Parts: sequence; C-alpha cells; structure tokens
Amino acid sequence: MHVFNRARCQQIFAALASISLLAGCGLLTDDGKSEQKRIVVGTTSMPTTLDPAGAWDGSWELYRNIFQTLLSFPTGSTKPQPDAAQSCDFTDSANQAFRCTLKKGLKFSDGEPLDAKAVKHSLDRIRSIGSKVGPKDLFGSLDRIETPEPLVVVFHLKTADATFPFVLGSPAASLVSPKAYPADKLRSDGKVTGSGPYLLGSYKEGSEAVLERNDDYQGFAQRRNDGVTIRYFTDSAKMVTALKEKEIDATYRGLSAEEIKDLQSPASHAKGVQMVENVGAEIRYLVFNPKDPQVAKPAVRQAIAQLIDRGALVAKVYQGTAEPLYSMVPKGVVGHKTPFYDRFGQADPNKAKKILKDAGITQPVELTFWYTTDRYGASTAAEFAELKRQLEEGGLFRITLQGKPWKAYQEGYKNGEYPVFGRGWFPDFPDPDNFIAPFVGKENAVGTPYEPSEILTDLLPKSRREGDRSAVAHEFERAQQIFAEDVRLLPLWQGKLYVGAREDIAGAERALDPQTAMQMWELYRKTSW
Repeated sequence: MHVFNRARCQQIFAALASISLLAGCGLLTDDGKSEQKRIVVGTTSMPTTLDPAGAWDGSWELYRNIFQTLLSFPTGSTKPQPDAAQSCDFTDSANQAFRCTLKKGLKFSDGEPLDAKAVKHSLDRIRSIGSKVGPKDLFGSLDRIETPEPLVVVFHLKTADATFPFVLGSPAASLVSPKAYPADKLRSDGKVTGSGPYLLGSYKEGSEAVLERNDDYQGFAQRRNDGVTIRYFTDSAKMVTALKEKEIDATYRGLSAEEIKDLQSPASHAKGVQMVENVGAEIRYLVFNPKDPQVAKPAVRQAIAQLIDRGALVAKVYQGTAEPLYSMVPKGVVGHKTPFYDRFGQADPNKAKKILKDAGITQPVELTFWYTTDRYGASTAAEFAELKRQLEEGGLFRITLQGKPWKAYQEGYKNGEYPVFGRGWFPDFPDPDNFIAPFVGKENAVGTPYEPSEILTDLLPKSRREGDRSAVAHEFERAQQIFAEDVRLLPLWQGKLYVGAREDIAGAERALDPQTAMQMWELYRKTSW
C-alpha cells in the first residue's frame, strides 16, 4: 500500500480504535458457533436506493455491510487497507496511476467472479449512469480503468490525486456483479447482489433490512454475530422506546439531544441501557443558492453569517452533544482553522445591519429556509426554529421555514429549488480534502454550482500531489478562508457520535468506521460472566 502520514488527522478517529471493555466469556468469531445470536439495530437513516451507483448519503451504512470495496478501513485505521484487493499501490511518482491486484477466488452472491472486469464494470457504471444524487463526483479525477490481467485493475487519473485510495475505500466504490447490475441504469428489482460480510436476506422499504452471514465472504471483517436486522424508524422517540423495551439491541443516528441525555441518565441505566460516546467529524451547515435574487447578494449571506449565534444554537438545541463550528473542516482534521469566527466574530446585530445598509438594503430580507424532516433526527426542526428566531430578532430578516422528507428534499436541492437549505455531512474518508472538494465545482454534493478558481485550479491540485497528507495544511487553510470570504456555505456545528445499546451488547466502541457508518459485524451479545 502507498503510505500516507495521517498522524494529525488520526485523533478524531482515535475513539474508533478503542477496545471494548465489555467482552463476554466464551465468545467465538467466524469459525465458532456459540453465542453468535442475531442483533437488532434501530436507525432513522433509511436507504434511498439499494444500488450504490445512485446514493451519496446515509445509504452507505447498509452498503458497508453488504458490499465489498477494493480497500477499506478496518476498525482503528485512518488509511485504507486491502479488502477485496490483495494489494494496491501508486505505480508512478506523479500519483496518477493506481494499480490493484485482487484476491483469488472471490465471488458475488450470484456465483459470478469478483474479478478485474467486475471492478471496472462497478465503477464505470457510476459515471455512465451519472445519477444526480449518486457518488460520481467523488470519481472526478478518474480518467479510465484498464484490466491488463484477470485480477489486475489499473486506474489512470486525469491529474495527481493522493486521495484516490480513500475513495476506493468508501462505500462509493462498492463492487457489484456485472450480471445483476446494468451498465447504463440503476437496478430496480429491490434486490442486492454483493460479496460483503452479509447478504441482504430480505428488505422492506421504510421498515427493515435483514442481513444474513455471507458464508463465501473473504475480507477483513471478523463477524461477531449470526446476523443483523436493521429496523428503520421515522420517529426517533419510538426508536428510543423500542430500545428501552428490548425490542431492539442498539441504535445509531437520529437521536435528539434530549433523547441522548435521557439514555445517559441513571434511570435508563437502571433499565439496562448504555450510551457509548465517540469523537465525531459530523458537521451541519447551511447552503446558499445564488439562483435566488436575494441570496445572490453577498451582503445578505454575510449578514446571516454575522447574526447566527452558534453558541446559543448548540446550547438550546443540542445541549452539549455538539459544539460550534466556524469552518467546513472540523476540529481534529488536518488544517482546521476558524475563518468564520476570524471574519465575523461573535453574533452582532449592529454589524449585520451595517453590512446590509452599506449594500443599500434597508427593508427586511424575506427568505425561505428548507430542511429535511426525516434525515438528521428530531432536533432538526428545533434547530431551524432557533435560526429563524435569531435572524428575525433584530428585524433584519423575515424567515419562512419549510420541511420535506429526505427523498423529495434531496431532489429539490439538486434541482436548485431552495434559496437556503440545511445539510449534514459525514466524511467519505478521513482527510481535509473531503470537507472542501465535494462542495466546489459545477456539479457538487449540494447541487448548487460553486467554482472558486483558486481552490479548483491551484489548491486542490497542489494538495493532491502530496502523498504525505499531514503536509497539506496550508492549502486547506487557504481554502477555508475563501469559503469564509464567499459565504456560499455556512458551517454551524460539529457533532459527537453516540451509540445506544442494551447492556448485554458489546462492540459498540468499535462499530463506527471513518465514514461514521455502522460496522454491524462488530456488535455481539455478551455471554454470562
């Protein structure tokens, strides 16, 4: 493997490497049979599609468990390691040719071989299909794929890209059977053909996914349970009740601050519930769409940045489960700075009023803020209510709030329909590039073209030529300054990671990968002491 120095970046993921102190007696792993019972996990993060070419969102949580990738991130690792691949490496000093040799004998659940042609098919179709909400933009540096030998794949890149191995280690690069997945359209029969740790035994949209152990799996994951049932909830309160009533064994994503506090309380502990807290790189932010005539005015965006009180937002809505964020690159990641604080300081209505007045804006600015009602948990509505309160308090803005379920919401922002909207970001891979690059370019992760030339033509290309990722801080510090100058994106807060589980469930400390996806194979039921 190509070596990447991530010493400074690793601290945000250090918690993921902690060894469970709750291991029970007599536990056996893949080779054993005792005490490997089924685990039931609750989440509010429902897949938008079962085809990995059509999703760049929380669907990755399911993909991580049912598909393989060439590389992956074993628990505690912040650089990609071989999974379906036997080995991978850059073959040139320019970081433009990346070669992988696959393991022998791999096959998909339909019996088809997982070989070089299957890898090429899997990644080529992402770009051919070009789904607006798919992960194609992560492969922007990829030029072409060659298969010189049955088990050898060579990725030729348009430009140097030291982050490309990280993309291959993300669920964006999930490998699928060519026989089961069309080259030019998404699979639509509601089934899955993969080679991951689990097979998708059954799936009921919006209800549950039943994962069964894949006996043909050859990869790094050491499964500690017999299988997993994932239950999907639209109401986090019902999910918490299910955990307390022993209807589910663990829960992740979608908990409100109040629910986290509740599950951390002595009363919940008395009911056999534990909460595991990890350092997180999850962020929340606002996106400004310059297609809107009001938002197109820099002064309007700057005034909003000047008015929002992140401290009050976090205190009132998130109660210590998050912290204020003043950059798109969160604390703990290489190059993190606080450019929005440096530029705007504390919330100040008088400064905001002056910004608007100097731009000739003397009447209250009317805007609609959009948010998703069922993606990020019950606190989202309260968060936007608090933003509305802060912006309207001084009479400078009149805010209308609108919410939509995730599928419709996603379609709306990708079509440029919302003037201001909220998004969450969970890292695709642990590198500062992933907190800058996805948000710039004509086509990007938020659906609003944003093309800062210095970032696109200088900073990103320069940083991607550097294999030692701890040496790219300067480029990303400058990129953060540009974000604060343009105010096209407005970071709000950085969250912590929480897993709630019954007291007889172990492995929660190890269950989150660098994409903050749940590695279901780490969870297991403890035996008696």
